[in-house]
Amino acid sequence: MNAKTKKQQINWLQYVLFAALILVLFFTDLGTSVRGGIQQLLLKTGLKDAPTAGEPALASQQMALSAYPYQLTLTTLDGKSVQLSDLKGKVVFLNQWATWCSPCRAEMPAIEKLYQSVDKNKIAFVMLSLDEDPQKVRQVVNQKKFTFPVYVPGGQMPEAFYSSAIPTTLILDSNGQIAQRIEGMANYDTDEFRQYLTSLYKPTR
Repeated sequence: MNAKTKKQQINWLQYVLFAALILVLFFTDLGTSVRGGIQQLLLKTGLKDAPTAGEPALASQQMALSAYPYQLTLTTLDGKSVQLSDLKGKVVFLNQWATWCSPCRAEMPAIEKLYQSVDKNKIAFVMLSLDEDPQKVRQVVNQKKFTFPVYVPGGQMPEAFYSSAIPTTLILDSNGQIAQRIEGMANYDTDEFRQYLTSLYKPTR
């Protein structure tokens, strides 16, 4: 084998290995984990901290309503049905995510820390998976030891919740009105964001 042929074989092998690496990074769970790890490092820089102010609600939306504005059936991972309206009176952190979405998985450790640090009597969490296979969701949640409540949609989503991007996080105030919409990943484990959530809580009379 001459030197030219040997060099061609080495180049061909490099191309094959590079292609295999690309396939692993983009089409496997390992790739999702690797991308998620890189994105978690980005979140730790503070460049993607969650905002603590959104567009002000319309005056008509700021009024306390007798009926919850959004109806959505939620199904727990063990098959129980609950209503989003059951959370009336609490601020709701509603995060739309999927197991195959690496930015979603990148922000979840910070969401877990946020969940562990807030008053559950005032703030409720709805981690809403858009996966078609609940078993896949269970595997990820158990593997990562997440303790926040995880659901899948049990019915049609309200039109106001639709987004062209995931993750998308909606913050609902005590009356169920959307106080803020955050599209894309963010770091929610900040004192400023915790204070923001608490500021939205208005005890019912």
